[in-house]
Amino acid sequence: MTAQYYKYILDFKQASGTSRGVLKQKETWFLILEENNKQGVGECGVFRGLSIDDTSDYEAVLKWTCEHINLGLEVLLDKLTDYPSIQFGLEMAFKSLEAQNAFELFPSDFTKENQGISINGLIWMGSEAFMKQQIKDKLEAGFTCIKMKIGAIDFQTEIDLLKSIRKEFSAEDIELRVDANGAFLPSEALEKLKVLSDLNLHSIEQPIKQGQIKNMAQLCEETPLPIALDEELIGVFSEENKQDLLQAIKPQYIILKPSLIGGFRGSDTWIKTAENLNIGWWVTSALESNVGLNAIAQYTFLKNSKLPQGLGTGGLFTNNFESPLQVDKGHLKYSKSLNWNFNLK
Repeated sequence: MTAQYYKYILDFKQASGTSRGVLKQKETWFLILEENNKQGVGECGVFRGLSIDDTSDYEAVLKWTCEHINLGLEVLLDKLTDYPSIQFGLEMAFKSLEAQNAFELFPSDFTKENQGISINGLIWMGSEAFMKQQIKDKLEAGFTCIKMKIGAIDFQTEIDLLKSIRKEFSAEDIELRVDANGAFLPSEALEKLKVLSDLNLHSIEQPIKQGQIKNMAQLCEETPLPIALDEELIGVFSEENKQDLLQAIKPQYIILKPSLIGGFRGSDTWIKTAENLNIGWWVTSALESNVGLNAIAQYTFLKNSKLPQGLGTGGLFTNNFESPLQVDKGHLKYSKSLNWNFNLK
């Protein structure tokens, strides 16, 4: 078996705002395995500024991984604990190599075009007019769950935007989620959650910055609005530490981003731990290309979650790869009439 890696820069169609700043490009890396005239493709979706493996030696570790590919998947996964996005790329590439079709990693009713995956429509931060237009577009496109990023513009303006949706659509018509990306201060978070809870929201992701375990635990105990942990899961690797974290904070939900938490294996242990503690969960992509999104979607479908998933990021880039994935009326679907065009040149 041989392995090579390639860097690829994804360009956003329009600058996308979060409370951590505005994104114009997204770096990603591909692992290509070859054996017996077959090829396997995996995506290592490092997220600069967020991933635990956003390190200066990232490329050197990828090079080492390719040079030692014959150690096999399990050994490599154990050695690359601190590099969850490379773990995910490896899992994907090995699955791809074994598969009949390099991009059909988990055959199911999803890949057979029988069923779609319910997803949320994502509203990026920006001016009030820009955010209003996105909301209008998502509603017209048939989404019944909308996730709005908050925390970068004036809080009252964000509340007014959410109120404008609620005036027209009840909680039965449209499920609203918000994602603060840790933007609130612990001292103000509970009051802001009280204001938000009047709008019949489904949940809020990561209201305060990760690592403030005591503050987050208190918030989850007192909150009038369900809280979902997101960034809080990054860098927590062992099953014991995952258990300790969830028992300490007792969130209502957790959000799984396979590129940030160690791929399928990492996601499996989080799901098992959460379910044992009666904590809900859903899966979200982390700005991977359609290659990574495809793997995450196929994996997620088999988990049978009833909640809308966060898998609608495939249309954000000008230079994404053509794939069978398409969004239709708030669902991610697989259409074999659409072909893959995976070209790194």
